[in-house]
Amino acid sequence: MIDHAHDLASVRDATDRLLTAVAKLDNASVTQSSRLPGWSRGHVLAHLARNADALVNVFRGRPMYVDATVRDADIERDAPRPLDVQLADVRESAARFQEAAAVPADWSRTVELRNGVTDSAARVPFRRWAEVELHHVDLGIGYELEDLPEEFVAREIDFLVERFRGHGDVPSTRLSGDGGGTWTTGGGAPGGPVGVRGPAADLLGWLSGRRDGSALTVDGGPLPALPPL
Repeated sequence: MIDHAHDLASVRDATDRLLTAVAKLDNASVTQSSRLPGWSRGHVLAHLARNADALVNVFRGRPMYVDATVRDADIERDAPRPLDVQLADVRESAARFQEAAAVPADWSRTVELRNGVTDSAARVPFRRWAEVELHHVDLGIGYELEDLPEEFVAREIDFLVERFRGHGDVPSTRLSGDGGGTWTTGGGAPGGPVGVRGPAADLLGWLSGRRDGSALTVDGGPLPALPPL
């Protein structure tokens, strides 16, 4: 059962960690490349701020983004800003997200996200938690997948495994974490079952496209190529 109040508190904690870490940078560091191809750290920070505002739209029953072109243009517009402006924007947009989530509402209702994706309102705080945690890693400033909260790692693996389950490009795949936990995904493509085992951080890195899977042990076939998220 999803506990949206718990997840909202986790979003606050993750945002505080990110803001504390980013505050140690300088203006030059913000312009440097992140780990996301084609994006500077400023792009990542701008995306985090605009994503918070987009999720406010979701809570209020409006389109998440006007369209993809506007979303991308807003990130490009905001990416070059100096550090203090970036920090203020991430902080203030995060507060707007929390304020919108505090309005009494039916958390079981269905909401619409990007590209026609729908979900329950109660899942939105976890989706935001994932944005903050994974993009903190993407900044490349010393916060790694191994530093993510254990609960978050397990739940994000659950989320991504479900996303790829039955996918037409992914053979049947069994995942096993070195510290426990087993999952199955894929199954829509011929072949398998393929066994994939390793530390939870490396499983998450592979599933989320942030690691190439070279640290994982694979049997029953080659490591499946996952479609982009």
